[in-house]
Amino acid sequence: MEMTGAQILLKCLEKEGVDVMFGFPGGAVIDIYDEIPNFSVEHVLVRHEQGAIHAADGYARATGKAGVCLVTSGPGATNTVTGIATAYMDSIPVVVFTGQVPTPLIGNDAFQEVDIVGITRPCTKHSYLVTDVNDLARTVRQAFFLARSGRPGPVLVDLPKDVMNRKCKFEWPEDVSMRSYNPNVKPHVGQVRKVAKLIRNAERPLIYSGGGVVLSKSHEELRWLSDKLGIPVTSTLMGLGAYPGDGDNWLGMLGMHGTYAANMAVNHCDLLLAVGARFDDRVTGKVSTFAPHATIVHIDVDPTSIQKNVSVHVPLVADCKSALASLKKEMQALHDQEDWSLKHDEWWCQLKEWDRMHPLTYNDVEDGIKPQYVVEMIQDITEGEAIIATEVGQNQMWAAQFLKVKEPNRFLTSGGLGTMGYGFPAAMGAQKAFPDKLVVDIAGDGSIQMNIQEMMTVVCNKLPVKIVILNNGFLGMVRQWQELFYDRNYCETCMDAQPDFVKLAEAYGAEGYRITHKKDVGPVLKKAFSTDKPAIIDVRVTNEENVYPMVPAGASLTEMLLV
Repeated sequence: MEMTGAQILLKCLEKEGVDVMFGFPGGAVIDIYDEIPNFSVEHVLVRHEQGAIHAADGYARATGKAGVCLVTSGPGATNTVTGIATAYMDSIPVVVFTGQVPTPLIGNDAFQEVDIVGITRPCTKHSYLVTDVNDLARTVRQAFFLARSGRPGPVLVDLPKDVMNRKCKFEWPEDVSMRSYNPNVKPHVGQVRKVAKLIRNAERPLIYSGGGVVLSKSHEELRWLSDKLGIPVTSTLMGLGAYPGDGDNWLGMLGMHGTYAANMAVNHCDLLLAVGARFDDRVTGKVSTFAPHATIVHIDVDPTSIQKNVSVHVPLVADCKSALASLKKEMQALHDQEDWSLKHDEWWCQLKEWDRMHPLTYNDVEDGIKPQYVVEMIQDITEGEAIIATEVGQNQMWAAQFLKVKEPNRFLTSGGLGTMGYGFPAAMGAQKAFPDKLVVDIAGDGSIQMNIQEMMTVVCNKLPVKIVILNNGFLGMVRQWQELFYDRNYCETCMDAQPDFVKLAEAYGAEGYRITHKKDVGPVLKKAFSTDKPAIIDVRVTNEENVYPMVPAGASLTEMLLV
């Protein structure tokens, strides 16, 4: 049966199990939009293309499936670049379909033409330009395979308008074979045995968990390794939820705003088991002083991440789930059901002492609202069952510190790129995936204004996302650096001129709340969270509160600024 390119595209999405995509129409994709009502894939109309890509990203993080967005050519395509880079840095599987001018006009500076393949080549796993309708089905199949497999990431498919109009016989390729792309997912047996022996002999072991554990769905294997063998766990921002935030062996996040116990543990451990993490600068601090006493094991499916930033002693290139499952089997054979949870008592005494000396805390007040208190109340009210998205900055770090994320895929945040404006549309994507779950975006008064137009999207689609704005009247994280390192020269970080967020919510048809007294935080949050409408909760917090602990840029993890 012959089908047009537009029909083939939508049929391929059905075959891939895509139930929803986020997008914004335009001339180059109008033929695709003409066919959407004839297929089962639901389309969510956003109000800006950046909202579409972030929503697809949030959907992917919350579900573990590939997110999809569809935009037009030119500015429609370029408006997705920030979101594509966000997904690329955090290894999120997203497939982006962009419209393109007809093939005879490519390269002629036609209206709304841009080389989006060239623009996105540095921040995608791969970018395709489809010039023959006969290649379309195979290209879409490959795009989803690439996005999901190995180290996940965004893939872009550029679709010229004339290709969408041409016809050919639809043939769905069941299998995908790419000679140049064969990611290794199975661990080397010899390396697994080497790691098992290192764990067996370690006196001060530490698991450093990253986003790869969440992406590979290997959290159960990680939890077994920690709980059975009594090994403490710290994690990156992207790894939160892989080990329960209220678990016995949890030390908290490590790095620039990590806990004192976690950072000291990295500095004193004799074995560091890094799983699905990439040793980025916000985690390592001064690289030459990172984990100075440790034998470092690095498990990662991406071989280019190993030895990239930190020299490791035992590399293990494999999918985290496969590697941890093999390691579990090897450990079971090695220690013959010995109770290893008792082996590290002395190590645990030291860890608990560090936590006792400098717990994660803040100086609370009665005549104002501390932002950390608001996050704690969100934790108490939701009991850790909500899906939480964040914007970027102080709000993000307070959420990471004071929430107890119990399960993977429940904490959605832009880690690698640090994209302000990410949280709200990401929460929108997660809410679309889980309409009956509570989804909360913890925001700052600066970040939330970057994609606030998506309020219309959530209202129209009856997506009851709750936005909690920690409103301190500043671009808080930049202000903190200005306070600590630039003699309080608050140049262009004051945000005291801002909209009335309550009236803004009401203008969109949502609910708006304002909290100015500490006693009202709990009751108002409970009321807002119980409504079936989208809501903005504007919480006026103390203006010059800082995120502590803090490791200054270029310093060692032990050189923490404390409360």
